[in-house]
Amino acid sequence: MSEAGPVSAHVLLVEDDVALGGALVALLAEAGHEVRWAKSLAEARGANPATAELILLDLGLPDGDGLNLCRELRAAGADAVVVVLTAKSDETAAVRALDGGADDFVTKPFRPAELVARLRAHLRRRPDSDDELRIGLLRIQPARRLVWLGDAAVSLRPKEFELLQALASRAGTVVRRELLIDEVWDEHWSGSTKTLDVHIAALRRKLADAGDRWERIETVRGYGYRFDDSV
Repeated sequence: MSEAGPVSAHVLLVEDDVALGGALVALLAEAGHEVRWAKSLAEARGANPATAELILLDLGLPDGDGLNLCRELRAAGADAVVVVLTAKSDETAAVRALDGGADDFVTKPFRPAELVARLRAHLRRRPDSDDELRIGLLRIQPARRLVWLGDAAVSLRPKEFELLQALASRAGTVVRRELLIDEVWDEHWSGSTKTLDVHIAALRRKLADAGDRWERIETVRGYGYRFDDSV
């Protein structure tokens, strides 16, 4: 992957651990980000979270499950990158977070430099072209991050959109799982490959909900996925 310059963003940090939160604020500010810090769900909801470009979200908050905030934002159409921070390292926790609308899952303790690099990778994947991609009834506008199936708008989370774009731009060819993970997440991704499967399943479901009568994303077992351009 090519190198990219510094990327800054409006970040909402939701973390009740004062020591860790303070360290993260300093780390993110040093990386060039503008940071708001909320120590509870109530504070996060009052911090205008819909305006954040990136949200670092602890799950075990004193007044509830942090994932509730993520679900609320997704239901409202917010497309901020949401990265969950949690002490839970089992696959079930990761799948639950991703199913709940998160884009990434980072287990505590983590390496600060790796976290900053991972956030940078998420942010620099902003599209810089609005050339519309058309495949049958499917239309994708990269810069506006909009998708239609016929006249129906398809609401996708950031990673779902990036997966669709990665597959549709190579329609008719098989794309390796490793390449999709490199492009949509990070070439140094060390998490479970279940992340990819969860997002593919969500993408298929949303296309079907929008009226797609064909399963456009085909699984090629042992290799990857292919976007069917024959329909």
